[in-house]
Amino acid sequence: MNFKNIGKIIQIKDNIIWISGLSKVGYNQLITIKTSTGLIDALVLNLQANMIGAVVLGDSRVIHQGDIVEFSGESLKIKVDEKLLGNIINPLGYSLIGKKSLVATSGKEMSLERIASGVLARQNVFKPLYTGIFAIDLMIPVGCGQRQLIIGDKKTGKTSVCIDTILNQKDKNVICIYVAIGQKAASVSRIRQLLIEKKAMDYTVIVAANASDPASMQYLAPYSGCAIAEYFAEKGKDVLIVYDDLSKHAVSYREISLLLNRPAGREAYPGDVFYLHSRLLERALQYSEKLGGGSITALPIVETQLNDITTYIPTNIISITDGQIYFDTVLFNSGQRPAINIGDSVSRVGSDAQNSAVKKIAGPLKLDLAQFRELQAFASFGADLDKSSTTKLKRGALIFALLNQFEQMHFPISHQVVIFYAVINDLVKYTSIHNVVNWRFQFLDFLKTKGVDIISQIESGQKVEGELEKKLLELVNQFNKTYGES
Repeated sequence: MNFKNIGKIIQIKDNIIWISGLSKVGYNQLITIKTSTGLIDALVLNLQANMIGAVVLGDSRVIHQGDIVEFSGESLKIKVDEKLLGNIINPLGYSLIGKKSLVATSGKEMSLERIASGVLARQNVFKPLYTGIFAIDLMIPVGCGQRQLIIGDKKTGKTSVCIDTILNQKDKNVICIYVAIGQKAASVSRIRQLLIEKKAMDYTVIVAANASDPASMQYLAPYSGCAIAEYFAEKGKDVLIVYDDLSKHAVSYREISLLLNRPAGREAYPGDVFYLHSRLLERALQYSEKLGGGSITALPIVETQLNDITTYIPTNIISITDGQIYFDTVLFNSGQRPAINIGDSVSRVGSDAQNSAVKKIAGPLKLDLAQFRELQAFASFGADLDKSSTTKLKRGALIFALLNQFEQMHFPISHQVVIFYAVINDLVKYTSIHNVVNWRFQFLDFLKTKGVDIISQIESGQKVEGELEKKLLELVNQFNKTYGES
């Protein structure tokens, strides 16, 4: 648009400006304030009959009542190109390391706000996105293009699992974006340092709006990260984006809305808080082959209080996503890592991306765990159990012990299949639950030398049946004959 619409600031307070004029401006559009020190952008978030409200995207201290504001029909955009990989930026694309300058100076402009692609632009989830974590890859699988919620109380390992998922994408041709919303700057710095040490920053972009940043930056951060993801997905890349976390994002939006005098609803959030996250998460997708076949997989994190998932923001996001991975405080305190409650977790579309070998293991594994939880509750009352129930309890305890894995400990999906194939067929040789981890590591070392052919067949998606299953059984039995506990 070539027209210019001009207004005047009539009030400024708490990083919010109220403007008269600008009759042609629309919601979520960009306006420019002329100050004595230069131009400053603001984002329109409130429309009234005689004035508009906007949140300032710069230093509001240099803005004064009476300053002129112009509108040129533009929406907020960020410049994106491959230079962003390896960088940590703010939601407007400026580097947060060293000199504060625009990183992708000649990149493509991507709109922060964008209508999600329609049905014809998409295809079903069919490619797995492996995390390297037993509990997730086998029982709560994530597929490329999926929106999988990570939910649980504070300090239960939610961020650690997401960072591990990013680390596991090394050499898998997946672009990763970590969006830090309202986090401490020191925490974000530690994550960045870990990604550098593990050489994961080569394929990762960090978008950070820290706790010390204005609410406007925290509000924009996930949309900025999503715009970057769309740039790479449109080039046919698979992209993983982590929103850490959307609870803090909702709080920043609530703060802005209350300052804009918008009516408060449940828990003081504005009425459109559901739309805040639905229009973001609906942009995750698996593009059709005609459009390049790229994908955006979203892992939004939501923090709960006292394991209560029935509060406003968690229930909203559960209804938007394709499943949730629930982190349990009791499991965390008991030493289970990751502290994932399998019974309360679900993946609604990820199993479509599992190959036949994984599906063969996943079904019996989930059944064994479900039976274990029921029998465990029954046994806690001191009831006598028959031999069959005792065997199921023992197997369930074994499964939980093998599901235990600490941070930065990743397992290829073929190794996961082989280990748990041995479990569900009662082929694990051990004398105590504490000893099964030793069995696991010795068995994996044995596989690397004696089971190369079997591993490659499983990785290619071949079914574990017939000749392959026979070879696998022989391999496990051969190992058990030579296995020595230490």
